[in-house]
Parts: sequence; C-alpha cells; structure tokens
Amino acid sequence: MNCPKPPYPIRDVRPYQLLCAICRLGEEVPKAAGDKIDELLSSVAKTPDMPFALKCNVGDLYTYQDPGHADDTPEGAEFNAKRDLDVLHRLNLPPGVTLPARALFHRVMDTIEDVEGICAFPSVTSDAWKGCPKAAMGFYKKGRARGVTAIIRPRDEEMMKRDKQASLAAMCAADVIRVRPHILLCSVCQVGNGVKPPYPPDNLPEMVELILKKPDTLIAMAPCADWMMCAPCPDRCPDMNACVTHRGAGGLTNQLRDLRVLQKLGLTFGSTMKARELYKLIFERFPGTLEVCFLDRTYPSVWWDPCGVTSVSPEAYEKGKQILTAALLK
Repeated sequence: MNCPKPPYPIRDVRPYQLLCAICRLGEEVPKAAGDKIDELLSSVAKTPDMPFALKCNVGDLYTYQDPGHADDTPEGAEFNAKRDLDVLHRLNLPPGVTLPARALFHRVMDTIEDVEGICAFPSVTSDAWKGCPKAAMGFYKKGRARGVTAIIRPRDEEMMKRDKQASLAAMCAADVIRVRPHILLCSVCQVGNGVKPPYPPDNLPEMVELILKKPDTLIAMAPCADWMMCAPCPDRCPDMNACVTHRGAGGLTNQLRDLRVLQKLGLTFGSTMKARELYKLIFERFPGTLEVCFLDRTYPSVWWDPCGVTSVSPEAYEKGKQILTAALLK
C-alpha cells in the first residue's frame, strides 16, 4: 500500500494529561505561555491525528515504557501512578500504547464521565491522597459537555465543497477511476438505499452514474481514502489520505475491509478492470456484505464499527445488486 506517511512524530503523553486537557476546556482560563496542557491542546487542534504514546510509571513488565517523573504533578509519585493506571483501565488500554489523538479523545469522552475516584476521592485518607484540587470544581464535566469538536474542529464546509467539485472533474476526465476496494460494496448499498447525485460526503453515486453510461470505464484498486472518490468526506484527513470515521479509528477497520475485498476478488492494489467486469466479479464473489463489513460490535474496541450491523442492512446490498445487475450487466 502506498499511503502517505504522517507528517508528524509520535508524542509521549501521560494518560492523566488527557483528562487535564478536557478539564482545561471546562475551566476556560486564558492560555498561559509554556503551559504543557495548553500546548497539547494547541498541537492537537493543528494536527488532530498525531500519534500519542500513552506512557506511565508502572514498572514490572512495562518498565520498558516508563517515562520517569518529570511530568508528575505535585500530589506525589503514588497518586500519579494510580491516576495514570485508572485512566488506562477505563480506556481498556495497556501502558505504552500508541493511538491517534483524535481516537483517544473520543475514547476518553465516551468512557470517562467524571474524574471522581481518578483525580480525587470521596474521602481523604492521608496527605498523599488529597488528589487534584480542581477535580471537585466540575471543570472536567463542563469540558466533556463541549465535546471533541471543542478540541478538533470539523472539516471546513467550503473546502469540502471545493474538493467535491475538483475531484468530480478529475474523475470525469480520468482514463482510470481510482477507488478503494471496500467502498465498491458501499456503492451497491447506496444504490439499494436510493442514494443519487449530488451526494456531498463522497463521489460514489456520481461514479455509478458515469459507469452506467460507460460500462467499459476502467476502475483501479486504490489504497487509503483516495482523493478521487473520498475528497469531500467530512471524515477524511487530507494530509494522509486517511479515514477518521468511527471516533477517529475508522482507517483501521476500512483498511481491513479493503484487504478482505481484494483477497476475495483475487486482486491487489493497482489492479485495474472494466467496471462491467468488476461488478460482475463482485456479485459473483459477494452474495452479501457481512463477511467484509462485520467487525466488532463492542466499544471502545479500536475495531468497533457499526457498518454491517446497524447502519447498513443486507437488504440494501441485495436491492442494489439487483438494480445494477439489470442496468450494468444486461
């Protein structure tokens, strides 16, 4: 696969700092020069999919990732260690794990409703366990109520419209249309659901409209969220040709879907076929979508993805298959 490499390095982050960042949103204090949490929030706003390595001081089998105590807060080593492990426990992640910042902030906001028991405790057992004085002030709940979009801005609407126009023009003028493999099945479901152009989130309906007029149009298997088909998607990261659906981890499930489709079709990235022949092969090899689309129904698994279980019905694929068979393969 030839997907662009991320233009930013891995950043080491203590798990508790994710909570501090959300708390800072609720605190709504002026940004302070040199403040680590403000700087973290600013960095994520600029590069929301930078990889965060969650490191903490736990020793034992995870000594290899212990970061030392430079970023400990004044409450003490034991408090800092417990707080970090409590966060990882709630997130169901091990020490040293690396995930995109976007995915981590979604996971924190979805799974940690309050910081009681993590940053402060119902009773103070000693001076070593007083906890963070801000924990009882409600800042975290206020910040969480603002949502991930307070940290990571959605894609600009006008930019997506411009990308839609430019990518459609490129598709219509191209000798070969580039499509990531699994969304060919999505195009069938869209047809079954009655989706027609203009369709803001992607260019699949326009592609289907084009190949119905020109069934010998060449289609090439493209890796990642290729611009020609996915340019206007609100869940696309343009810097990386990446998909950030499903709470920031969508690229992972979509990559697996692409490879499942390629394996079943006997193709590889770069394989090129006439549209009529490609859809005929798809309908022969895929009687339904569950073997491709069904992944994990549990959240916060990084493999969680509702497609194929709740958002797309088997009936949509079957109906789309019938329509396209009659129109494209006649």
